[in-house]
Amino acid sequence: MTKRRKLVLEASILTIGFLATQLVDISFRYWVILALGVISYFFSALILKEDLKKTGWFLVLLPIVYYVVAFSLFYFLLPTNILIRVLILVLFGIGAYAVLLTENIFSVVSGFQTIQLLRAAQAVGFLITLITAFFGYNTVFSYKSFTWWNGLFVFLISWPLIISSLWSISLEVVISAKLISHSFILSLIMGEIAFFISFWPLTITTSSLFLISFLYVVLGIGQSHFAGRLFKNTLYEYLQVGVIIFIITLFLTHWRG
Repeated sequence: MTKRRKLVLEASILTIGFLATQLVDISFRYWVILALGVISYFFSALILKEDLKKTGWFLVLLPIVYYVVAFSLFYFLLPTNILIRVLILVLFGIGAYAVLLTENIFSVVSGFQTIQLLRAAQAVGFLITLITAFFGYNTVFSYKSFTWWNGLFVFLISWPLIISSLWSISLEVVISAKLISHSFILSLIMGEIAFFISFWPLTITTSSLFLISFLYVVLGIGQSHFAGRLFKNTLYEYLQVGVIIFIITLFLTHWRG
């Protein structure tokens, strides 16, 4: 069986498992979601093991785990409308396959950067990161926890996604101190923003969209820096996006309840 067919098979199995997480008793649901995340890691590792290098065992395989867990938690929060759930199920399967394809490309080119599909994989990976982050942030705000918890959980969700996304640009064989420090700082910024907006009278969806919009900004700046293309114009463009998002959110906020 070719590697591509193995990836299709894995995406199909994960989609079935994704559906199963919603059919089990609620008391076991979170354990099943966790188990599905672990399964996604080991299946991917088994398929890609020949091309995985040192960092690959963590940074290449991490996105599918986060995608599966975050998407499953988000699916749990959706209304019981059958059409919506079927649509989300289909999107999950397509997205899972897209994540696996990007993982395959990154595992092959890690340390070399010599494949034509790399730019496409980086673009898809960037988009998947934003989607996964949205599901994760939405889940955090859905629990309506204390502001400190919101900031902490957003930080914990953001750091693995950010370090994986930044690594997809540098494709380092060994994780550098620069990669760790930059991803930590950017994740800390996301956590602080989450803490800050927790005091605002925003809806869950608006809060999540606000956060991923700023994730787009910090990731864009971070990736440009690691690619050696962080020029003044690029920085100003991303900062302008951040300011516009902030102003729009201010106008959309119902300050009087």
